[in-house]
Amino acid sequence: MSSTELRRTALDATHRALGATMTDFAGWDMPLRYGSEREEHLAVRTRAGLFDLSHMGEITVTGPQAAELLNFALVGNIATVKPGRARYTMICREDGGILDDLIVYRLDEPGAASAHYMVVANASNAQVVLDALTERAAGFDAEVRDDRDAYALLAVQGPESPGILASLTDADLDGLKYYAGLPGTVAGVPALIARTGYTGEDGFELFVRPEHAVALWEALTKAGEGAGLIPCGLSCRDTLRLEAGMPLYGNELSTALTPFDAGLGRVVKFEKEGDFVGRAALTEAAERAATQPPRVLVGLVAEGRRVPRAGYQVVAGGEVIGEVTSGAPSPTLGRPIAMAYVDPAHAAPGTEGVGVDIRGSHEPYEVVALPFYKRQK
Repeated sequence: MSSTELRRTALDATHRALGATMTDFAGWDMPLRYGSEREEHLAVRTRAGLFDLSHMGEITVTGPQAAELLNFALVGNIATVKPGRARYTMICREDGGILDDLIVYRLDEPGAASAHYMVVANASNAQVVLDALTERAAGFDAEVRDDRDAYALLAVQGPESPGILASLTDADLDGLKYYAGLPGTVAGVPALIARTGYTGEDGFELFVRPEHAVALWEALTKAGEGAGLIPCGLSCRDTLRLEAGMPLYGNELSTALTPFDAGLGRVVKFEKEGDFVGRAALTEAAERAATQPPRVLVGLVAEGRRVPRAGYQVVAGGEVIGEVTSGAPSPTLGRPIAMAYVDPAHAAPGTEGVGVDIRGSHEPYEVVALPFYKRQK
């Protein structure tokens, strides 16, 4: 396979048959949209959407010291994750810079002799995370395995998703909490059913073998017909996560930022036993943040129609006070929105006189607290 050839998911032919607009995303040929991005976005907010997320990077960590390895390699306390649960965490460099944000699922049964974890990395960082975990595993009785080709990942997101999935499985969905996963069968296909997602809605992510992906997609599509489920691409996934105030690696998170710079210092667990990569630098970052608060990630809502994009400067009183990290039209709010890091003096919701420099014109924006959108439970 040539270095320029894009990887294709098990659902590639399905996407093309549905007329999807495809795009290169982190070396994968992925569906950007099937029709209208706005319609796909609103379907997830009001009914349900079906996503192919098979580009995400699954890494399996097993062995007697799997928990100890992950506690050393990541900033979170993975040893306290119970079987069947998942945790949001990060992997950092020695200098505290964020290599990636991750979800770690614990998959072994209670009382098992050896722990079994699945680390899910962003597609663009999967190799970096795999390399870092492999390197950090030295000296631990644990195995790190690249399982990116072992899984296809489908997500059903939106208020109708529990009902749609319940029609295809006898797994206890009602008992499945947010950030939990359980093995089950969906439409006759063995799956890890996780109550996770990146849209701000209730929903599920289904990890299955690639050869089962098409049958599962078709079964979910059929089961969702009466509930208004439609296929959704990565474009609306981005506007959904933006409305929900969820950070995206490469936009809100990077190696130039520590978790404390990103306002996510809560994921760093200094109280856990033993050393972990980046502990010293992150201790300093935490102290620095307490005395000299870093720029704050805020929401910006446009007063006009012009859309801010990543990298645009945030201005006030003729001074640059921050930078946009993500921006897009918001189908839910009906106005352009953005996330931006701004100086603390301008971070309070309702701060007057804040604008975004859009090609030399200072467009007025309202500073709001994140998220822009929160679902009614």
